[in-house]
Amino acid sequence: MSKSPRRKLKIGTIDDFHHFWYLLIWIVYLSLFYLAEHLVTENYWVSYLPIDDQIPFCRFFIVPYCLWHPLLVLMTAYLIFTDPPAFKRFMLYIGFGFGGSIIFCMLFPNGQDLRPTDFQQNDCFIWLVKRIYAADTNTNVIPSMHVIGCAALALACFDAPRLRAKKLHLVMLPFGLLISMSTVFVKQHSMLDVLVAIPVSALLCVLIYKPFPRNRLQQSA
Repeated sequence: MSKSPRRKLKIGTIDDFHHFWYLLIWIVYLSLFYLAEHLVTENYWVSYLPIDDQIPFCRFFIVPYCLWHPLLVLMTAYLIFTDPPAFKRFMLYIGFGFGGSIIFCMLFPNGQDLRPTDFQQNDCFIWLVKRIYAADTNTNVIPSMHVIGCAALALACFDAPRLRAKKLHLVMLPFGLLISMSTVFVKQHSMLDVLVAIPVSALLCVLIYKPFPRNRLQQSA
């Protein structure tokens, strides 16, 4: 009686995981950010618009401000395993957007002087604000990487058919707007930083997404 041939377990080739190399973009960016935070500490150009004086400090906005970080991590993790092409575009957007912003800040040192020094309240929101202020200096602010990152998240939701099919782009758009607003209400950015980040984000969208291929949008319909 002849034995049936054993089936070999296919675990994938190295080509199936070559897009993992794009994670190095995060490492390069974080290294540049660490360097810039220690190089640009004083003698910087002050980012400011008169409207900044009309925007009140609101401690509650620290919540959406902080949610930006885990959202970027979750989007990276999701796309790398479910949609490598969308992951590559997302990482290129992050690389050129964040990396380019940091290089600009090192070449043209900038910062803002809007942070309050005296807080009337002393609750969990103020505690979180103080932690953010301590971890992230008031320098390297223009263009706002929070705004560029929100654009990256929203565009990824449009680009990935599975996310678009679940209508997550309709959630990310207003949530991204809320996060962008939070940057000025917690006094981490001047309104000028936000305004400069908008055309930067639009330019990156055109260069990387070109715009969205029609067939990818039809896949999610």
